[in-house]
Amino acid sequence: MKKSISILLALFLTVSFASIASAHVTVQPGSVAAGSYQVFTLRVPTESDTLTTTQVKVEVPDAVDISRFEPKAGWTYEAEKNADGKITSFTWTAADGVGLKGTEFAQFNFQGKVADDATELNWKSHQIMSDGSTVDWIGAADADKPASVTAVTPKVEGDDHGHGTGAAESGEQSDDNNGLALGLGIAGVVLGALALIVALTRRRKA
Repeated sequence: MKKSISILLALFLTVSFASIASAHVTVQPGSVAAGSYQVFTLRVPTESDTLTTTQVKVEVPDAVDISRFEPKAGWTYEAEKNADGKITSFTWTAADGVGLKGTEFAQFNFQGKVADDATELNWKSHQIMSDGSTVDWIGAADADKPASVTAVTPKVEGDDHGHGTGAAESGEQSDDNNGLALGLGIAGVVLGALALIVALTRRRKA
């Protein structure tokens, strides 16, 4: 009996972990080349069943120069700049009645250039909810609310224009990451169910 309960608990934790892992605010793609121009995608899900996401603010890493934003219906954006005119952060705000509910997510595209000497891009973000509370995605990789991190590979020699990921390719990479998270979650459920069946069968034989 204790063994069966342990297996059920492991199954529950596996499913819960897969759900939580896929609910983080992230910036895609997960890897870019130094010196390249990129179309980045900010993905914002809402975890709460009672609140909606009304705003999301992103702190731009020093090693990225953001130049353009793709408009999104129902949302407006505002960029903050330093004395040199570099965008240091940007905030997307939903129009009244357009916030993201618990079963919804949104994607926001923006374009920028990665510095030649970049080694890693750390995207700290702040998710503002309808009750005024804020979820800060600023922690380390093993934190409950980690910041999204983009790995940076060495600059491609001879590519003076630093061509990077296009919008379509970036979307494909995002979909691949989603598919991987979903696949791992399903695999965990299947393995947990099989383990439960085996445990119950042995118990009956005993």
